[in-house]
Amino acid sequence: MSDKAVVLLSGGLDSSTLTAYLQSKGMELYAITMQYGQVHKKEVESAIYIAKKYNVKEHKIININMNEISKSALTDSSISIPENREYFQDIPVTYVPARNIIFLSIALSYAESKGIDNIAIGANSIDYSGYPDCRDEFFKSYEKMAKVGTKYGVEGGEFKIIRPLIDMSKKDIVLLGNSLKVPFEHTWSCYKGQDVPCGVCDSCKLRHKGFEEAGVKDPLENH
Repeated sequence: MSDKAVVLLSGGLDSSTLTAYLQSKGMELYAITMQYGQVHKKEVESAIYIAKKYNVKEHKIININMNEISKSALTDSSISIPENREYFQDIPVTYVPARNIIFLSIALSYAESKGIDNIAIGANSIDYSGYPDCRDEFFKSYEKMAKVGTKYGVEGGEFKIIRPLIDMSKKDIVLLGNSLKVPFEHTWSCYKGQDVPCGVCDSCKLRHKGFEEAGVKDPLENH
């Protein structure tokens, strides 16, 4: 592993913990945060804070409006965000079609232009909302695509999708973040952009589960 990585930094629990973890390993970090038409910008504010906290060398905020080409409850306020779901096997309306394919492609272009062969993402496939682009098989396939679809790849280079959280539960991620002193109060997971987390969307419920099982107090939960 080289000592540089492009990090997809959303400002959520997972990507913030990922950023702290990579920095603790001495990696020089370059971050990309996507404004993709979300119904709120609170995560972006968190990403800006985390990038500064962990001395990210360069932080790019990329604007694309995915609501113009695809529909999701995360980008279209007319679609209701599911509440109090108990099971996450199915793919919910909060799935943004091909989001990680698009995000990784932007990160790949940026990484190749910077001469960086590591792209890091905080995806995890145990306690998650059921999105197909958060699974390990997807990232393995993406690495193969990058090998044959880039100048660096066809000339013998190899891009790596770094995903150290992929086999972790939310409990594991909270424990890792806590050990690294991640400022959880400056992360944001809720799908809704309110003053406090809603507590009932998939992301809030998974976050709550992780903190509860880890025995760590979530500073965003005051109720």
